[in-house]
Amino acid sequence: MTNIFGSIFTGSLTLGQFMLAIVASMFMGLILSAVFMYKNTYTKSFVSALVLIPAVETVVIMLVNDNIGVGLSVAGSFALIRFRSVKGTAKELAAVFIAMTIGIICGTGYVALAGVFTLLLAAVMLALNLTGFGNVSEKNRYLKITIPESLNYDEVFDKILDKYCSSHELESVKTLTLGSLFRVEYSIRMKDASRTKAMIDELRTRNGNLEIMCGKPATNREEL
Repeated sequence: MTNIFGSIFTGSLTLGQFMLAIVASMFMGLILSAVFMYKNTYTKSFVSALVLIPAVETVVIMLVNDNIGVGLSVAGSFALIRFRSVKGTAKELAAVFIAMTIGIICGTGYVALAGVFTLLLAAVMLALNLTGFGNVSEKNRYLKITIPESLNYDEVFDKILDKYCSSHELESVKTLTLGSLFRVEYSIRMKDASRTKAMIDELRTRNGNLEIMCGKPATNREEL
């Protein structure tokens, strides 16, 4: 067992050891990328990057193996380039750091250990997706209602929301078109999600048939 999980770098770095570490890291990145694509939204560029990041990390760590601290700093800066220009979700952030870790482990020569780590994390990711862990209830919604400036928004919708929602809370109020309109935003929990249209129809009678938007909370705010 000790030999299996030991480092393949026993002395001076050879071409065979170098190729083994690089190929193994890219293969593990491919596994990570394939698991990430299962039941997740993604772009081709991102999943391709998940395959390449471990290999890049591996090379960086091998080149600075006399100073692991420097290697980690350089490798970390490479992996975080994507998040300097494009906002990423929490899942994407986790996937990038997993890819970084795979590359770091392979770069230090512990290829078998990296393989076990990859399979373990892949199994956990699949389990979370299959079980629907952390899914937001379909009853939780956000509600945006546009109203004329003459309408008092404090209590005008309360009776309707009490009828269709088990809970509701006014989150924000925003002026539109130089103050001639207001947009009020609520976080609500529906008693019955199938009655959303009926609720909107009643709200339209109060806001003068102006714009109403009702959707899932995840689409209403930025993710981390």
